[in-house]
Amino acid sequence: MVETTGGFTSEGLALEERTLILPSLSQAEAIEIGEIAKKIGMDRALPIAVEVRLKEWIVFHASLPGSTPENDSWIARKARVTMATGHSTIFERVLAEEKGIDWYVTKGLPEATHAIHGGGLPLNVTGHGLTGILLISGLPQVQDHLLGVEVIAEFLARKGELN
Repeated sequence: MVETTGGFTSEGLALEERTLILPSLSQAEAIEIGEIAKKIGMDRALPIAVEVRLKEWIVFHASLPGSTPENDSWIARKARVTMATGHSTIFERVLAEEKGIDWYVTKGLPEATHAIHGGGLPLNVTGHGLTGILLISGLPQVQDHLLGVEVIAEFLARKGELN
């Protein structure tokens, strides 16, 4: 078995994506997701930047204390990966590790503008697929991803969709 980032498997990450399906995603709901991430970040004093997009439209952005302008560059690069693939950035990284391929060469996408580092999570809606993206930058990539999962799970729990 191949050692992967975070010990994740592409199969496990694909299941995670299928589990974290939203019933809807309005502009107000996208902002709510961003506010959940911001509150968790503030409560834990995390040096993160958070962004929520509806496709390419940025509807929420917060740069918390300790984050830097570099986080915005990472967010943009992660967003391009999720928009191009429909998957989380960590899924794309782990899948490439499992296959032993250079993701950037295989996809024909430059590393300068794309980042397969954890923290870019698709916001998929039942019956509509990829509708938005939650982006987190500032922690080690596995923690960026896990925080994103926590945020989406909290949003779903508030909606009565996840217990």
